[in-house]
Amino acid sequence: MEVLAQSWLDQQCKLIQGVTSGVLMLGVPENDSFSPVACWPEGNTTSPTLLAVARTAMEKKQGVVTSMAENNGASRHQLDTIGYPLVIKDQLIGIVALEIYNLPEASRRSVTQLLKLGTVWLEMLIDQHTTTDKQNLITVLEMVALSLEHKRFQVAATALTTELAMRMDCNRATIGLLRGERIQLQAMSHSARIDTRTNLARDIAAAMEEAIDQDMAIAFPVTRDKSVHITRAHEELVRQHGNGAICTIPLVDDGVIIGALTLERSGEQPFDIQTIELFKQIGAMVGPALELKRRDNRWLISKAGESLRSMLGKLLGPRHIVMKLATAASISLIVFMAVVDGQYRVTADATLEGQVQRAVVAPIDGYINNSDIRAGDIVHTGQQMGELDDKDLKLEHEKLSNEKNQYLREQRSAMAAHERAESAILSAQIDQVSARLRLIDEQLERLHIVSPFDGVVVSGDLSQSLGSPVERGDVLFEVAPLDAYRLVLKVNENDIQEIDVGQTGKLRLAGMPGETLPFSIEKITPVSEASEGSNFFRVEARLESEPAQLRPGMEGVGKVEIGERKLVWVWTHKMIDWLRLWAWSWWP
Repeated sequence: MEVLAQSWLDQQCKLIQGVTSGVLMLGVPENDSFSPVACWPEGNTTSPTLLAVARTAMEKKQGVVTSMAENNGASRHQLDTIGYPLVIKDQLIGIVALEIYNLPEASRRSVTQLLKLGTVWLEMLIDQHTTTDKQNLITVLEMVALSLEHKRFQVAATALTTELAMRMDCNRATIGLLRGERIQLQAMSHSARIDTRTNLARDIAAAMEEAIDQDMAIAFPVTRDKSVHITRAHEELVRQHGNGAICTIPLVDDGVIIGALTLERSGEQPFDIQTIELFKQIGAMVGPALELKRRDNRWLISKAGESLRSMLGKLLGPRHIVMKLATAASISLIVFMAVVDGQYRVTADATLEGQVQRAVVAPIDGYINNSDIRAGDIVHTGQQMGELDDKDLKLEHEKLSNEKNQYLREQRSAMAAHERAESAILSAQIDQVSARLRLIDEQLERLHIVSPFDGVVVSGDLSQSLGSPVERGDVLFEVAPLDAYRLVLKVNENDIQEIDVGQTGKLRLAGMPGETLPFSIEKITPVSEASEGSNFFRVEARLESEPAQLRPGMEGVGKVEIGERKLVWVWTHKMIDWLRLWAWSWWP
């Protein structure tokens, strides 16, 4: 566009006599982005006067003429500045402004008319150029859409070559892709299948390889551009198969040539420069789309092989320093793990329990009267933990006491009357009531719930249940001693074969994360229990030391030391065991 604008301005300034300078501005008025694209004389700096007149013509959208005096040494000249807008389809696209020596009114009108005719000619050229660019863009986008429309590469390539042949008035269009250093034809217009053994296929492939070797578009007969290239294979294709004009465009994906596109016409329609440029644009756009479809349609093993080759190329070729360092570090780590031994430990969730755990139960049926003890409290031997209501028992005790006193009075009366038999009966009844009173006294004593030994309350809180009824044997509290603990490990069934009595390990509790407690295995329960989707075995251990901060119910993580193993085995044996079991389950 700059070359076109400069050429037009040169011609206008030479046709109009008396022009001293000129400028042509093009742009978009909505963005106020008009800028000079051509000046006359070429390379001259645009004067502020010309720019001001151009702005005025742009705002008014009509011709503008202004006059001013020019001081040139001893002489003084009158200059006229003429600005004229360029309008295409009622849209302002530019302004031309000229400085001319002062002319009579008639000559000024002639100049304005001549400038108007010239702008009409420029408008036609610009309109034609813009229309051509838009049409080319539409053609390119349609070809890309056609190549993306079909899922399979072969169908997309055949449809693309057929459409190109019809759209561009070509007798034949062919697409070939590189396989190593040779071209393999993939699709030909109006053909569902290509026989690569024919002379035509070999000659087309040779023409494609000729263009790829030179990394440039080749047209035969040679166009009038200044490039120098070899066309021997194209000449042979014309001589052997009759089409008089051939154009081959390399197809590129990510800067790498992947193939070529060859189009053939009759000799009466040679390929001009504009058509070749259009083919280049089409090739630049459809090349990546076709390559993407070709990669997607490959077998899985082919994709894996290409990925492996690409990875090896990056590792063994230049650049990609980060990948090389990462690979070297990974290999070094694997070798290190394969030759170095490390301590293998079995990890399991651990819970701390009291070695002895006593249940404090309700001695009789009754109601809870009061209780200040709850889980977590420290209790001592004989300390009252709660109390049941004693109203009913006291009433029963008073009733029995009155009954006993009555029997005693009756016995004294019988003895005074020398009624020995009656006295013996009353004596037996007195013994019976006395036994019942002793039972009531024992029950009243048991209403006071006391701790059986020094320890900590593991569970139980009667303060929230005052007045609630309880039955004989109901567990009210659970008490564990503070100086005797056992550790319970939940060992996964995959690791239980490594565990044996006498092994040692280390424990860290959630409440004491900074302190490690040693332990030794004492018992392995041969029955598993399901939990969290896996089976676990209960393994009991004894702590070597028992800090004062320990409490029953504390949880943590225990690690049982098994022995020295290779580090690579330590990190991978679980996955290998799972793969072995999976493979065995599917093996016939």
